[in-house]
Amino acid sequence: MKTIFFVLSVVASFLILPVDEASADFKGQAVYISKTKMDLGSWGARMSEAQKKQAAARLKNRLEKTYTLNFTKTESTFEEEDKLDAMSGATDSWGNNFTPGDQYKNIKEKSLLQSQEFYGKKFLVKDELLNIDWKMGSETKQIGKYNCFKAMATIPTADLSWYDFSWAELRKKESEDGEEAAEDMTLVEAWYTLEVPVSHGPAEYWGLPGLILEVSSGNTTMLCTKIVINPKEEISIEAPDNGKEITKKDYKATIVRKMTEMMNNRGRRRG
Repeated sequence: MKTIFFVLSVVASFLILPVDEASADFKGQAVYISKTKMDLGSWGARMSEAQKKQAAARLKNRLEKTYTLNFTKTESTFEEEDKLDAMSGATDSWGNNFTPGDQYKNIKEKSLLQSQEFYGKKFLVKDELLNIDWKMGSETKQIGKYNCFKAMATIPTADLSWYDFSWAELRKKESEDGEEAAEDMTLVEAWYTLEVPVSHGPAEYWGLPGLILEVSSGNTTMLCTKIVINPKEEISIEAPDNGKEITKKDYKATIVRKMTEMMNNRGRRRG
């Protein structure tokens, strides 16, 4: 099924505490919700409204997610809140193979560490932070009680989906084997606030002069719904350290190789 861009209509409500720009040791926590809308394509025309609602319910745990970003001036962790499958009450084991794991970013060292698990095997992805060439704009809007500025960037799609896999992507790669294919690019729109003067953001995004509160990239929009500066409860910012060390490029190659083997083995069994 093809995913299409979805814009959140929810209005965020924030707990606001002052940020001391002179303080080098302050900590903060931001909660984000992400939503993705899926296009059922030609199948959708043949489905009843009841079937569409049932499909949406089954896919809800993949399309709607909640994340927590803990941060200091230079470090951050970004983790997904565990969700149970809306229909069965079980965790989404298949989908978890192709979702981002717990992430640690160090913007001073421009380094990333991310824990990934693929069919029971643990990996520790160690790489540089994504190099994002932001184009700063003058357009502003209010998100909750924060004044935000707009920034845009065009990023290679592969750099945003290195932990993901799709059969359509594999078929396209096979059809272009031996040919130089044009690189797919994704247009990213971000909104950041100077009122929280850190260069952090959700997922792969960072590098703006304020905290990114909203980001839309292709098929997904993430919106910050809560910010707490120097919370009473201690915030833990620890880099993951469990798993086989690997780069993003090699991790993607590992996924593609394994899924290709599975497809070929299934074909041999049928034969």
